[in-house]
Amino acid sequence: IAKSTTHTNLQTRQLIRRRAKRIKYQPRPAADAAQSMPVHLVQNDVSATIHSMSTIWLKPEHRPLEPYAIDVAAGLLAKLGPMVHQHAPAPSCGIVSDSIVAKHHLAAAVASLQGAGYRVVEFVFPAGEANKTLSTVSRGLDCFLAARLERKSPIVALGGGVVGDLAGFIAATLLRGVPFVQVPTSLLAAVDASVGGKVGVDHAVGKNLIGAFHQPRAVICDVELLRSLPDVELRCGLAECVKHGVIRDAALLEFIAANTQGIFSRDAHVLTDLITQNVRIKAAIVSEDPFEHGVRALLNLGHTFGHALEVVVGYENLRHGEAVALGMVAAGHVAVQRKMLPPQDAHYVERLLQSLGLPTRLPAFDMGAVLAAMAGDKKVVDGRLRLILPCGLGAAVIVDSASAAEVRSGLEYLLTGPQS
Repeated sequence: IAKSTTHTNLQTRQLIRRRAKRIKYQPRPAADAAQSMPVHLVQNDVSATIHSMSTIWLKPEHRPLEPYAIDVAAGLLAKLGPMVHQHAPAPSCGIVSDSIVAKHHLAAAVASLQGAGYRVVEFVFPAGEANKTLSTVSRGLDCFLAARLERKSPIVALGGGVVGDLAGFIAATLLRGVPFVQVPTSLLAAVDASVGGKVGVDHAVGKNLIGAFHQPRAVICDVELLRSLPDVELRCGLAECVKHGVIRDAALLEFIAANTQGIFSRDAHVLTDLITQNVRIKAAIVSEDPFEHGVRALLNLGHTFGHALEVVVGYENLRHGEAVALGMVAAGHVAVQRKMLPPQDAHYVERLLQSLGLPTRLPAFDMGAVLAAMAGDKKVVDGRLRLILPCGLGAAVIVDSASAAEVRSGLEYLLTGPQS
């Protein structure tokens, strides 16, 4: 991989040399000062007993949205109750998890919440993207309404991206909106899905077509929870990390390549730095554009192709991160064909994805069905399909003028393009 980066400029190479703990902590500012803070790292009150905790503040530029903290460290699950209470004090709370995560972490989470004085109402649904539906949301609402949760009662999302999306949508609709707190247990959720307030469920027509913007009160990311994560799910999270590097920070791509062993061995320091770098990128973009009227659309790199592939191939056959990886490859090919992206940059990204164990080719799929699914994507604007295309390592643009032939060419590349 290193040989393909000879075009990287000196400034980027200097950035690559930054160490994991390169961001210095600051004392938490007073409440008044916090309201005017840009995205940056601070240390909050609860972190006094947590070593090496990074806290990123997401401060939307538009009112009435309020800033919130994304805490990243090892050992936070034991502090979950006090941390949730700090952001959403109430007599009761709900917690949403899936059947797999619940076996590993639900008991500890509930114990911590109860220790902070909450009456805890649990809702656990069968794991899997196939259950991210309105039917599951309805069962969750039934559970929490029967338990008499109130408008101040927070909903805690304990799980990966599916859990966070579904729990957030429950929180957005229960009693016309209650607080919620994200506790990601997958790398994909930690670096992407838990930050930014996009919540919702899938529909038979397509992925994430029903939902809302509902920002969490806090995101509490315990990197120790990733120890129980299968490698295949860790790879899916890395696809989103690569995406962030492609659209905003070439040095992040180099960090991933240089620290692959530490990532897969679940080194807490490496994971904390990896998540911190990614969350800083996403928090900065979301702060500028919380409702995706402009720059936030860049975060959809690979997703227009990827979501359609997920729908057609089947969620049980193609994981979200795998679909995003394929989507980035297709988008990269379109960008190269447009002469927006140097071919060596596209090849570098492909080789990096391959080195992480992510797919860059799909042997067979129904081309017509994928094209039809893309036509129904929620990112279609005025009847035109919007693509996010890279124009270099660390830069991307929004393209509303992609032709049907270009889209087909990107998909055909997934079938026929060279592996190396």
